[in-house]
Amino acid sequence: MEPANVAPWSIDWIWALPLIVVTVIIHSFGLVVINWRVSLILNGNQKKPTPHGVSMLIMGGTALSATILHGLDGAIWAAAYILLGALPDRKSAMLYSLNAMTSYGHANIYLQLRWELMGALEALNGWILFGLTTAFLFTVIQQVWPRIRQSV
Repeated sequence: MEPANVAPWSIDWIWALPLIVVTVIIHSFGLVVINWRVSLILNGNQKKPTPHGVSMLIMGGTALSATILHGLDGAIWAAAYILLGALPDRKSAMLYSLNAMTSYGHANIYLQLRWELMGALEALNGWILFGLTTAFLFTVIQQVWPRIRQSV
C-alpha cells in the first residue's frame, strides 16, 4: 500500500482521537457530577426509604442529565465539523453529529468526502459514551431501587 493513499486519512485520526479523549473526559466528569447529586439526595435521606415519586424523579433527572451530556458531546464534534469546513452550517453539523454518535444515520446529510472517516470515528466515540452512560444508569438504579423496596 502506498503512503500517498493512506496519508489523506491520517488527518481524520489527528482530529478525531483528541475529540474522543476530550468527550470521554467531559462525559466522565459530567457523570461524576450527576452521581454526586444523586448521592447527595439519597444520603441526605440518611438511608431512609425513598418515596416512589422521588425515586422516579431521581431516575428521570439522571436520564435527562445524561442526555444533555450526550448533546454537549455532539456539539463538540459539530463545532469541529464547522471549523474544518466538513459541513456548511451549525444545524446540519449538529444533526449529522447526533446521527453519527447514535448510529441512527437517517438524516440526508453527509460529510465532505475528505472527512468521512472522521464521521465513522465519531460513531465509535458514541459507542464508548453510551457504554459509559449505560453503566452509570445501571449504578444509579442499583442505588435507588433498594430504597424503593424499603418503602413498600
